[in-house]
Amino acid sequence: MTALPQSKEPVIPSEADTQLSQLGSRILAAYFLTVRTSTQKIKIVESNGNEQVVDIPFVAFQLLFEILEQIAQGKAITLIPINAELTTQEAAQLLNVSRPYLTKLLKSGEIPFHQVGRHQRIRFEDVMKYKKWIDNERLKVLDELAFQAQELNMGYE
Repeated sequence: MTALPQSKEPVIPSEADTQLSQLGSRILAAYFLTVRTSTQKIKIVESNGNEQVVDIPFVAFQLLFEILEQIAQGKAITLIPINAELTTQEAAQLLNVSRPYLTKLLKSGEIPFHQVGRHQRIRFEDVMKYKKWIDNERLKVLDELAFQAQELNMGYE
């Protein structure tokens, strides 16, 4: 079995990718409404006309649909296994912060990590847990600011 090269770098769709994904996601969306079996068959038609049918688990089919939806919206995407360990640079990119700032978060204990030789590694799960927490904290602050603005009659009705 030949393994495809894996990259944690985001894939940025072209305009042509976006248009093809819009069509593909519409077709799959219609299919989702009628079929919910544990496996799906996908037919691959090569440029020379050869065809091959591939069985994939339904969860992979769902991921394919979600990928097409994101590409259809022109969004960059990447797939990372949940148990993946990230470098500080990869974790910083996911959080949209600088690597030095992420290192401060690690040293302060806000995000757990472990050492591999001289390098720090962070579990993907821990990065996402921190991201969810910080996003929730930001929403609380925004809600409080909106409430205060309304209380002070600052034109936010």
